[in-house]
Amino acid sequence: MSALPPHADPSALPCYDPEQLSETSLADLCADLSLDDSDRQTALTRLAPALRFASPTPLIDIGVNLTHESYAQDIEGTLLRARAAGVSQQILTGTSLDGSREAQALAARYRGLSATAGVHPHDASQWNDSVERGIRELLAQPEVVAVGECGLDFNRNFSTPAEQARAFEAQLTLAAETGLPLFLHERDAGRQMLEMLKHWRDDISHAVVHCFTGERETLYGYLDLDLHIGLTGWLCDERRGEHLRSLCREIPLERLMLETDCPYLVPRNLPAKLKGRRHEPSLLVWILAEVAALRGMEMEALAQATTATATRFFRLPAA
Repeated sequence: MSALPPHADPSALPCYDPEQLSETSLADLCADLSLDDSDRQTALTRLAPALRFASPTPLIDIGVNLTHESYAQDIEGTLLRARAAGVSQQILTGTSLDGSREAQALAARYRGLSATAGVHPHDASQWNDSVERGIRELLAQPEVVAVGECGLDFNRNFSTPAEQARAFEAQLTLAAETGLPLFLHERDAGRQMLEMLKHWRDDISHAVVHCFTGERETLYGYLDLDLHIGLTGWLCDERRGEHLRSLCREIPLERLMLETDCPYLVPRNLPAKLKGRRHEPSLLVWILAEVAALRGMEMEALAQATTATATRFFRLPAA
């Protein structure tokens, strides 16, 4: 089966031109990045010209995994391309105690980055008093803006359902105590997730179901609880995400946010080949274009709405 045809018109998308960037704009893009002229040129031309998208207004990517080893030699180039594309702020996902510490440290180093702190359900078996103390300490740091990534994942069960429920319950407690929003993960566990969240809904503030992939019934269960929904390039995957292309129209605009979940979930209908098949934040503009086309909206209107929602949700400075 071939990739889903894009709903967005690639030829109509604005793109940045490395040769047309002024010294002033380059200086602004490179603020706090230690890239020399050669490094900048290499970074800005790493993607094929057809993938050098530029958002009409600032975007916020609410889920990135920049602590992944694939970015180790290219972190500043990745940040530069994101800034050139108009992705002005990014939320780094913490999925373990060590990973959350790395995300917080990276967010403290570069402007436009924030972090979450939590333990993914895959690693729920590692939850103990020491891990809880470490996560609690991170939640007090100014760069950390949400509890998570936490939740339930019964697709692979790397940790048992009982271990996942125990770790999730503990992190729900942390969210209630700190007042921070929740960054949630759920796969093949919608019913159990809804049951737990219903019990806690009056005690927690905001929550977003990151990288939503479920069916209509689960979506409406989350919306009934006044939760937010994060959409990724999953809806560009003909093997598993086609149902999201209609569901994305049913999410209230004020509850919708966008994310790449990079380096994972590369959109399979990009208009050009992606070197190394590593997803990155600059490509959030393609997801914006796809969702806007599916919802019958202008890209700029959707960008403004999702950025405003993410700013409020994570209590970020204005983009």
